[in-house]
Amino acid sequence: MKTELTTRWGAALFALAMATSPALAAAEQQPAAATAPQASFEQDRADILAMAGDYKVKFDMAETTAWRGDYEPIKAKISGGHESVRVIKDTGTEIILQHLLVAEHEGETFVIKHWRQDWIYEPAKVLVYAGAGKWVNRDVPESQRQGRWSQTVWQVDDSPRYGGIGKWQTVNGLRSWTSDWTARPLPRRDAVRDPVYDHYQAINRHQPMPGGWIHWQDNTKMKTVDGKALPYVQESVLNTYTKFDGYSVSAADDYWAKTKGYWQQVRAEWDAAIAAHGGVTVEEEAHAGTVISGRLLSMGTEISDGKLSEAAAVDEARSLIRDATGKQPAQGAAQTAPASADY
Repeated sequence: MKTELTTRWGAALFALAMATSPALAAAEQQPAAATAPQASFEQDRADILAMAGDYKVKFDMAETTAWRGDYEPIKAKISGGHESVRVIKDTGTEIILQHLLVAEHEGETFVIKHWRQDWIYEPAKVLVYAGAGKWVNRDVPESQRQGRWSQTVWQVDDSPRYGGIGKWQTVNGLRSWTSDWTARPLPRRDAVRDPVYDHYQAINRHQPMPGGWIHWQDNTKMKTVDGKALPYVQESVLNTYTKFDGYSVSAADDYWAKTKGYWQQVRAEWDAAIAAHGGVTVEEEAHAGTVISGRLLSMGTEISDGKLSEAAAVDEARSLIRDATGKQPAQGAAQTAPASADY
């Protein structure tokens, strides 16, 4: 599709130049038409890769507008921490960034494998949240792929969280990527409170800034009643990543060096489950994301501490994931799942 579009674009510019300018002008126009899509693609890649680094992170979350008269927004919350973001895969059209949270408690430094973001250029499918404990592959029409990137966000145990598709653009001199509306499960900060709402519909934006980048979320918190999703409250979340290395960056890199083989196999097992069923079903748990998250994470820590071999951990992880994902999504879900704003 990209080649076809580039050819048509080049032909149109050539015809216009021939009608209004000498042959030399036409020759000068053609290379610009041919290189413009490639230049955009390379800029997109640079913006994604620029999210890697070491950061002080500020999490700013506020419920803003109640959509029901009987709902009172909760108080705003600001928190923070230190994160190291590493590129763990880059094939050109696929980039994977792994976040590692570095914290200290009573003088001891520890690392928590945090969220992961996968970027794919012009994807044929996007894995989307489709209700409690269920994610399905949603087909992306060819007309909606051109020049766009999908972003799939994964939870701390590499189980899925949400996926969306959008385009990197420059507006008012600022670069940003904005998703379509995406469904997502409740994050831990909400799930542990047992709130009235049961999922989000959200727009997700990433934007470079001097000295770092921002991750902005516009969340509509929803409740499903008799098969219909009803809005309860709007939430604004702004996560600010500012370059900073005044923490134990080496602890993050040491943890990842020791556990990356284990986590690669965990990702592969989740991928296999998704490929086998056109999606995945796994029971959610408020405190941890999925019912197997706690054990998958603790094995990473045990490997890092030298208390468990990678081989033994991989065997146990495979068994846990296979047992937890044995239930297949509804027949035909990959083809019939509606857009993520209405499931």
